[in-house]
Amino acid sequence: MYDVVLLTLGSERDAPGGGCGSGDACCGGAAEATGKPAGPPEGERCETPRVPVLACADALTARGARVETVVARSDAGVDEVLARLDAPARPDGLTWPDPDSKVRLVVAVASDAQLRAVVRRLVRRYAPPPSRRPAELAGNRTVPDLPPIGVLPLDPARGGPHRDLAAQLGLPRDPAAVAAAVLDGGVRRLDLLRNDGGSVTLDGALLGAADEAGRPLHWRGRVEVDDAVLSDGADPILACAIGNAGGYATLDSLPLLTAPDPADGRVEVAVAVPVPTRPRLGRKKKIRYEVRRARGRAVAVIPRDERVPFLDDGVEGELSRKRSWWTEPGAWAVFTG
Repeated sequence: MYDVVLLTLGSERDAPGGGCGSGDACCGGAAEATGKPAGPPEGERCETPRVPVLACADALTARGARVETVVARSDAGVDEVLARLDAPARPDGLTWPDPDSKVRLVVAVASDAQLRAVVRRLVRRYAPPPSRRPAELAGNRTVPDLPPIGVLPLDPARGGPHRDLAAQLGLPRDPAAVAAAVLDGGVRRLDLLRNDGGSVTLDGALLGAADEAGRPLHWRGRVEVDDAVLSDGADPILACAIGNAGGYATLDSLPLLTAPDPADGRVEVAVAVPVPTRPRLGRKKKIRYEVRRARGRAVAVIPRDERVPFLDDGVEGELSRKRSWWTEPGAWAVFTG
């Protein structure tokens, strides 16, 4: 019999001041992007869990699982839940996940940002400091195998190019199917992007923006993927897509990433650069976009502009100095149907 914790992150629907549902604010996303403290005023309480959460809890209980629903409105609240996944104390004093734990975690998410918030706290909890790196940690990793997560999407699947990560991975969305996956399904391990800003990326990041009229705001910066240089900083860049999965594979109708794979141990990066075309007689000059692509273990972006807007798993931010992402192959995992 499993003990299942069904975790929901606080959101705008149950907090006038906003929360995790408004861009991961109560779990680190807003603090990361703005530098302001995160979390709601002390004493705020959440409303009744949403219908999919209750339905999933009922399905789990019907299968004999002991279920607890928790609503976390701060990083500390998430950490209290994650502590239940810890292994017994180690001789070296490191906090480590228990691979034989009878506790299973289901995260109810209204956005990829909320799922990222939980994985980010898992990394914070279990990543050992470099000075205490244990011998059993793989050479291409800075974190151990993180405990698998059951993902319960709170919103219906959306069509079009901007599908959420659950849809991209083919994970179940029906609460009863999610419950079955957590109790009986397999585990799929996935790559994780860490960055030197202290956060993680599950799907991808898109650097660039448009003005209020929808016109692209070009920016300049150096973009490197391993030893390949996609931009040396001289070119005006429309957008730079950094893909672990395919959420940012296209920009409007412009294909950026060709084959992002969240389990191949590599990150795919694309840079779109405007190139003027020579007009024919009597015609206006047109702009086409050249897309430069590379795949590798790590990517570094060094902006030359003061601030470059970006989206990272749906969380808005601004890049003002060098940022590096690197791949942690198979570091996190989901329960599959």
